[in-house]
Amino acid sequence: MKIVLLLLLITSQYLFALISITPVEIGDKAGIHGKVFTSLQTKRGNTDKDNYKAGLKVTYDSNNSFVSWAEVSAEYGESNDIEDTNKAYIHLRHIHALTKKNLRTELFSQVEEDKFRLIQRRILGGAGVRVKMFDTLENTNAYLGFGALYETIKYTSTVDKKEDNIRFNGYFAYTMNLTKDSKLSYSLYYQPKYNKFKDYIQAHKMDLKLQVYKSLFLKLRVAYDVDSIPAIGVKKYDFYQETSFVLNF
Repeated sequence: MKIVLLLLLITSQYLFALISITPVEIGDKAGIHGKVFTSLQTKRGNTDKDNYKAGLKVTYDSNNSFVSWAEVSAEYGESNDIEDTNKAYIHLRHIHALTKKNLRTELFSQVEEDKFRLIQRRILGGAGVRVKMFDTLENTNAYLGFGALYETIKYTSTVDKKEDNIRFNGYFAYTMNLTKDSKLSYSLYYQPKYNKFKDYIQAHKMDLKLQVYKSLFLKLRVAYDVDSIPAIGVKKYDFYQETSFVLNF
C-alpha cells in the first residue's frame, strides 16, 4: 500500500515541476562498482512504436577522500517508422572531501546531443562545493550544491547561433531510504547565465528504485526540464515518465 501511495504521489506532481543525480557519499560502497540499465517499449497495431534506452554508470569510491564516476546514456525511438527520439550524453564527476562529513568539492564535465532539441553538441565543464544537510535525520541524505560552469552549444539549425556561456550552477538533492535496498530520490538543478538570469536551465527528477531480486532493481522516474530560451521552434519544457530495469555489479 505504501508503494502505491508513493507512485500516486510521483505521477501527480506534473504541475510542481518534479527531476537528478542520486546523492552519492564517500564511503557508501568502497572500490569499483557499477550499474547498467535498459528500458524498451514496443507497440504494434493501430500505432507502431519502438523506443530503446540504455545506460552504464561506473563508480570508484576511495572510502576515504573522494568518489568519482562516469555515466553514459543513449535513447532512440520511432513512431510509425518516423524517428522521434535521438539523444545521448556522457557525464563525468569527481567529489573530494574538504571536511570529514559535510563539505565537499566537485569537478564535472558533460557532453550531450539531442536531435529533437536541435542540439548537435553541448559541452560543459564546471566546479563547485557541496554541503550535506539534515545530518541528524535517520535514513535520509540531503545536499546543497553551489558553483559555476562553462558551456558551448552548437545547434543543428542554421538560424540558431553557436553559444558560449558561463552559468551559475545550484542544486538540491535528496534521498530517502525506504528499505535497506530501496530508495526514493529527488533533485533540482538551476543554471542561469551569470549576466542574464532570465536565460536559465532548470531540471527536476524524482526516482523510485525498488529491489526486484538481489542486484536487479526496478526504477520509476518522473522528470521535467525547462530551457527558458531554447532553440527556435523548440518548446521550453520536456516532461517524461519512464520505467527501467537496473542491474548493479
